[in-house]
Amino acid sequence: MKLRSRVLIIAGSDSSGGAGIQADIKTVTSLGCFAMTAITAVTAQNTTGVKSIVAINPQEISKQIEFSALDIRPQAIKIGMLHSKEVILAVMKSLKKINVKKLVLDPVMVAKGGTKLINNSAVMYIKKHLMQNTLLITPNIPEAEILTKMKINSIDDMTRAAKKLISIGAKNVLIKGGHLKTKRINDILVNEKIIKVFKSKKYNSKNTHGTGCTLSSAIATHLSCGKDLVKSCELGIKYVNEAIKFNLNLGKGNGPINHLNSIILKKKFY
Repeated sequence: MKLRSRVLIIAGSDSSGGAGIQADIKTVTSLGCFAMTAITAVTAQNTTGVKSIVAINPQEISKQIEFSALDIRPQAIKIGMLHSKEVILAVMKSLKKINVKKLVLDPVMVAKGGTKLINNSAVMYIKKHLMQNTLLITPNIPEAEILTKMKINSIDDMTRAAKKLISIGAKNVLIKGGHLKTKRINDILVNEKIIKVFKSKKYNSKNTHGTGCTLSSAIATHLSCGKDLVKSCELGIKYVNEAIKFNLNLGKGNGPINHLNSIILKKKFY
């Protein structure tokens, strides 16, 4: 397979392999592209929750970003877990130096099991500084509620929240609707010109660990290949839904999704 493009991932590590950097690499690779990484934190976790978080020094994060991009220039960047104001400032400074336009921000704030992954000052810096400098932000409903300080109980609420994020500087917002108790999944893309609803089948599965990381990485990957934003979101959502459909049953808690859903292995490889 010929590699189609290059994607830089800035995010935290998940030792269980279901989310974070590990999920991001699997996603980019499964979609036929080359993944590079800048690790922002190391977590000890499994499907039942997070045991510990060790932050990486902001200067070391910057070195990872800049030194990698100096040699292999990425065509898109996915940003995940940024746990402090200092990390956000370091990342923003490095992003300005390497000047890549296709930036997808997944504002990771709370782990699937409920552990908080970001402090309050970091939330404010995402809202006031980082959000304005990315092409797309992809919050789920709890993250959108934190960013907008409003309760989201319906599709209309999702749209209002997205518009509020646009009003404070976001260029494009994709709010993921998986937390709503609806028969189908509704993900909503909003900017100053369009409101686009992506409707998907809802699968009854507890194994959805890493879906947010995976979706943002899939979108960034399709953007890196030259697809427009709407098509990239559509294809990213489809990839995640197919990965959930497999309903892997690994671990005792919220298990991972199947990132290999896009790959057909020939018998000679196993």
